[in-house]
Amino acid sequence: MVDLLLLYRCRVRGDERAERGDADRQKGEESMNADILKRVVRAIADGSHSDLDQLAQKIVEAERQTGHGKLADQLQAILSRSRNRKPISPAALRDDRSLKELPLSRRHGESLAEILPRESLEHYMVLPADAEARFARIECEFAARERLGAYGLRPRKTVLLHGPPGCGKSLGAKRLAWNTGLPLMKVRFDALISSYFGESAANLRSIFTAAKERACVLLIDECDFIARSRLNTKDIGEASRIVNSLLQLMEEYDAPGLLVATTNVESSLDPAIFRRFDDVFYVPLPGPAEVEKLLRATLSAVQVAEPINWTMLVEELTGASAAMVVKAAQDAAKAAVLHGPKMITEALLRQAIIEQRRRDEQPKGV
Repeated sequence: MVDLLLLYRCRVRGDERAERGDADRQKGEESMNADILKRVVRAIADGSHSDLDQLAQKIVEAERQTGHGKLADQLQAILSRSRNRKPISPAALRDDRSLKELPLSRRHGESLAEILPRESLEHYMVLPADAEARFARIECEFAARERLGAYGLRPRKTVLLHGPPGCGKSLGAKRLAWNTGLPLMKVRFDALISSYFGESAANLRSIFTAAKERACVLLIDECDFIARSRLNTKDIGEASRIVNSLLQLMEEYDAPGLLVATTNVESSLDPAIFRRFDDVFYVPLPGPAEVEKLLRATLSAVQVAEPINWTMLVEELTGASAAMVVKAAQDAAKAAVLHGPKMITEALLRQAIIEQRRRDEQPKGV
């Protein structure tokens, strides 16, 4: 964009000279500017930063040759500052492009989904063997989708993850995106839902269309928000219409990527929704072995002052979610780094666990 502004200024100045009667020079400069303009637009379309940089340098040189040394110096300074900035990574560039392709709501033009940058995708999970095998199977089938297709077989593409809060359902979607190499597109319910007749369903269809056009992991987090049972509600309006639309879109789903839905309250879902998923499985709370692994993994960057009675700490975390275990370990690590001897002690871990327990037991809204 900066290069285009510079080019525009050059062309304006060319027009000013033409007004002074220098018609021959105007014709030559218009030809040069037209050529540069085409190359600039082509470079932007191709995402070529090196070409844009070269074109900007040519504009600076052209200004200097025409005797506009002061302007050339100013342009050179701008270009130098731009070169000193941190280069944009290919991954960030891909994310930026993908944001421009996100589906928009019909009425307000808001993005109906968001792309989570790959570097923000947490993907390390500690799971019981059964749950780990279920995730691994989805990843394996996606990787072998062409081989399966040669035998007329279809890989699992739609997955419903259910379980208690904090057990790793959303993390599971991030893990699938990371291990398959697909971008993660998360549905935004605040933009999706509309009070206007049929608009929510139309927005939902736009999201599914976008997922079909560009391979991704489409995450419908807390899907009970749009998939509640039609039997348990007196609302026969927009809520029922969006459930019907979701069922139809799930039935027709044939996108190149994956669809992952999560819920904490699977009992509230419409019974028909379960049949639309290729796989439905429970993500449980961590058991004793998983709790200890989570503690040790979270504390791996900080020195631990042995001996620590891991068995007792694990017992104190019985029934805790994976999120709570990780948070307690992180809090202990931060306390050690900021206020202690920069070593994790058993006392720090116990204190962090107590604080997390108190917070979870505190009445909601207090």
